[in-house]
Parts: sequence; structure tokens; C-alpha cells
Amino acid sequence: MSTVLVVDDTPSELELIASFLQDKGYIVIKATDAQEAFSKAVESKPDVVVTDVVMPGMSGFELCRNLKGNPATEKVPIVICSSKNQEIDRLWGMKQGADVYITKPFTQEELLKAVKSVGA
Repeated sequence: MSTVLVVDDTPSELELIASFLQDKGYIVIKATDAQEAFSKAVESKPDVVVTDVVMPGMSGFELCRNLKGNPATEKVPIVICSSKNQEIDRLWGMKQGADVYITKPFTQEELLKAVKSVGA
């Protein structure tokens, strides 16, 4: 089964996303900020990263750029899952390296569709 790295600084959101994925058999690695996520991504080479945008320190957009700029993680697909729901946010996210952009609130089906769409 595929491994998903989930990044969110809000504990309830992190647990919700993780449980949605674990219910469908995914192996989930959790990170509470983008810096931790970057380290875990390089170390564990997940099949996909699901990340929030607004986080302390490094944003999800910066995380996308860093992952895509690192040879060890440049091919890992990224799903942004954010409350930032303006079209400009979506376009910026894709420009930073995201493969899919979904907005909160989301359903389990929407999340799974996004993760599956990138091959995980």
C-alpha cells in the first residue's frame, strides 16, 4: 500500500486526514510543520505528500518548492489541502509544484480522489 506524508499544524485536521487515509489502507506519516515534513520526506520517500498551506515557519508553498528542488524528493507528488480557496491561491500552489489543490472543508471521497489522481 502507498505511504502518504500528511502535514498540518492543526492537530484535529492532521488526525482527520490521517484517519481518512488509514481507513482506506494507506500508511500515514505525520508532520506538524513544513520543516519536519521536509526532513521526513527526504528520509522516508513517501508516495505522496498532502500538505496544508498556512503553517508557522515555512508555508506549504515553500515546502512544495523545497521538495521539488531536492533530487531525493523532486518526483514525489504533492496534494495541497488548504482553507485558502481563491483561484490565485490555487494557481500559485500549482506554480510552486503542487500536483493537486483541494480546499477545506473536504470529504473523504474528495481527499481519496486527489491522492489517487497522483498515482498513490
